Amino acid sequence: MDHDEIEQAIAAARLLPVLRTSDAASAVRAAETLLGAGLGVVELTATTPGWAEALAGLRRAHPDAVLGAGTVTTGEDARRAVEAGADFLVSPYPAQAVRAFADETGTVFLEGGFTPAEVAAASGRGIAKLFPAHVGGPAYLRSVLAVLPGARIVPTGGIGLGEVRDYLAAGAYAVGVGSDLVKAPDPAKAVRELLEGEPS
Repeated sequence: MDHDEIEQAIAAARLLPVLRTSDAASAVRAAETLLGAGLGVVELTATTPGWAEALAGLRRAHPDAVLGAGTVTTGEDARRAVEAGADFLVSPYPAQAVRAFADETGTVFLEGGFTPAEVAAASGRGIAKLFPAHVGGPAYLRSVLAVLPGARIVPTGGIGLGEVRDYLAAGAYAVGVGSDLVKAPDPAKAVRELLEGEPS
């Protein structure tokens, strides 16, 4: 996939699972479940022990999936992520070293920010990650988009499954959901119910 196709895949998915677990095996199991449910985009965080190996294993098992590495804050982790098969990188805050690596390699990068200035800077270069989104909620996202019309913003952080549609209605490019999705009794069913009937 090229740069544009990866960004379009994130938009089409609408839901971006952020898999932050205590071990790599749990992350892989969660990713396998979600990919099996038809969700083609998954993000594994670099705070998970063994994340790079887990990412590489998922890439081998799912060559057509769009896989991301999240909580990437250093150039070294960015390099490891791409070598493991990541299609895109995500940071929780402005990360110059990751940005430089992404620019150099042409890798899709969702740079994090919270203030309008941070989000404006990130969205001017590509897709912005709004973090922690729960602090302001959908109303804050709507306010940011009012002054940044056309910005592609993925709110993430503290978002419950029941709030996903509210963020999409507020203008989110896609919505990042972490622990609430992983802890769901049936994550695959939760994904299907959330996205059923949602506009693309």
